[in-house]
Amino acid sequence: MGPAAFEPSTPSGRAGLAALLAAPAEAVVALDFDGTLAPIVADPEQARAHPGAVPVLAELAPLVRAVVVVTGRPAQDAVRLGGFARVPGLEHLVVLGHYGAERWDAATGELRATQVHPGVAGIRAGLPPLLKELGAPEGTWTEDKGRSLAVHTRRTADPDAALERLREPLAELAAAHGLVVEPGRMVVELRPPGVDKGAALTEFLRAVGAGSVLYAGDDLGDLAAYAAVRELRAEGLPGLLVCAGPVTGESPVREVAEQADLVVPGPGGVVALLENLYTSASS
Repeated sequence: MGPAAFEPSTPSGRAGLAALLAAPAEAVVALDFDGTLAPIVADPEQARAHPGAVPVLAELAPLVRAVVVVTGRPAQDAVRLGGFARVPGLEHLVVLGHYGAERWDAATGELRATQVHPGVAGIRAGLPPLLKELGAPEGTWTEDKGRSLAVHTRRTADPDAALERLREPLAELAAAHGLVVEPGRMVVELRPPGVDKGAALTEFLRAVGAGSVLYAGDDLGDLAAYAAVRELRAEGLPGLLVCAGPVTGESPVREVAEQADLVVPGPGGVVALLENLYTSASS
């Protein structure tokens, strides 16, 4: 494959990579957005795809079955912040937003979406008084994604302690409205049940008839996609699981890294890996 830094550490990962390079036209390259294609920032609205991401995806996409971005963000937000619209070469790009509840196709610019879960309105009304009652630390803020809401602690004095303090009450609020919580890196998201990156990825791979898959992620929400790839590998579909670091302390990234076949240093490492794949697949 090239540099030893991109050599998977597991037999399954090496088999997945070999399958991708042997038949790139049958491969699907699947990627999380925040932390994988875009560096994590304090304000999600300021997130932008790594400057090398779109150019390499535009080169790689024509060689593979599809490139799909699987994200908890609204699909249009990922398209806007990623700069994915109207890019020559990215006609086969698909963005699955809100864990698959939304789908945006680059070829047509069309956005398709399911109905919003009725419990989201209850969460929207219930969160402000709950956070006030709990005495949420200064810097705690809520992101309304339309189909879900996320409580961030990144701006607080002690993000991990704040997250631990809020986690259980938020789970109780979510359950009262028929929703579930998804923990992440200094964030807890309250969203509809039965919707996750694993289900979205599996449905997409089967629909396009993938011959192999690479999935890259960095947070706890990506573990469902990891589990889906492992299940598909058991059924005979080769797959490579990539973790975008950095891996430090007891961060959620460490749990993802422990289940990955290959760990690369953040979005820059993902871009370098994709560049390496393009060079190998096009030679």
